[in-house]
Amino acid sequence: MKLIDGKKTAQDISNELKQEVDKYTAQGHRPPHLVAVLVGNDPASTYYVRSKEKKAKKAGYTSEVIYLDEKTSEQELLQLVNQLNNDTAIDGFIVQLPLPKHIDEHKILMAIAPEKDIDGFHPENIGRMVAQLPGFLPATPYGILELINRYQIPTEGKKAVVIGRSLIVGRPLSILLSQKRPGGNASVCVAHSRTKNISELTKDADIVVTAIGKAHFLKADMVKDGVVIIDAGINEVPDSTRPKGYKLVGDVDFDEVSKKASYITPVPGGVGPMTIAMLLKNTLQAYENNYLKKKN
Repeated sequence: MKLIDGKKTAQDISNELKQEVDKYTAQGHRPPHLVAVLVGNDPASTYYVRSKEKKAKKAGYTSEVIYLDEKTSEQELLQLVNQLNNDTAIDGFIVQLPLPKHIDEHKILMAIAPEKDIDGFHPENIGRMVAQLPGFLPATPYGILELINRYQIPTEGKKAVVIGRSLIVGRPLSILLSQKRPGGNASVCVAHSRTKNISELTKDADIVVTAIGKAHFLKADMVKDGVVIIDAGINEVPDSTRPKGYKLVGDVDFDEVSKKASYITPVPGGVGPMTIAMLLKNTLQAYENNYLKKKN
């Protein structure tokens, strides 16, 4: 069994991005600028945006977080998104999800200019992904694809099962794995909460990706020997020995499934760090598209 180290891979990508940024700044250009918008004070979301800001600065970017009150109206948030769309000093930005219930997430995501949509959630970028045209790939699927390629995991002609059909992970990843591209050319099946006898699918799969948010859902008796496991789930389970009273685990029963896997991602330290790394990669792409091309 080989552990897929997302933390190390993300650091490698960060170092590569910093080299690119240093090259551009040495030529007299400003560094890429990334903004995150956080509405409310959800602890997990606050941690994520601060982590993004910290990692962006380590890669040589300028970065900031715009904190908004929980009671911020949908109209006020839309006005801010419009301002960010039109600010040429900002290369890309995200609006951290989830948003308070009184705000329509779909409406906000639709309002983000596609050329600054570094999360890759705008329908235009999703459409470009499907058509294999230039655009921004959703960060988590992009990170999974990067792990597969960097670890040289064979996918061509392999049977892959993606458990989960969200627009954030499952659905875009199933498309990327099936496309004619490095890390693609697999025969992909998407399973979800309405799928009957999921284990019949996973037992036959060469690659299993989980993205459903159910702790330890995938058991050892559900997979075959030599399977590749990509665990994109993250769940809190009670643990009185931890300072916070819980620990983070994935959708996979790691201790048992790892005994049968050829490759497996841990949680934490697997897919999670890659999401931020690919967000930064998308930001550099936006910077090159929106800023450098106008300078040259």
